Amino acid sequence: MRDTGRHSSSDPPVRQEPFPMSASPSPAPTRRLALYALAVCVLSVAAAVVSFVQGSWLGIVWVLLAGLSSNMTWYYARRGRVRDRAGSVTG
Repeated sequence: MRDTGRHSSSDPPVRQEPFPMSASPSPAPTRRLALYALAVCVLSVAAAVVSFVQGSWLGIVWVLLAGLSSNMTWYYARRGRVRDRAGSVTG
């Protein structure tokens, strides 16, 4: 007998949730990247302060990393806002 894709009367129906149950909706990928870059920026600034307080010139590398991650934060945040606006107009 061929499988017709129908359930037999003895099979219990499978219940599927329409949406996954989570505490809060996850941010868009660009927003998530912006948050990660912001965390890196804050941590690198803290590392730079600690390095300079200890008298190490390695803090310069941390400052450069803070600048790079700050630019990444602005880029991804702006990209997320632009996509949200474009999606709301056409969607």
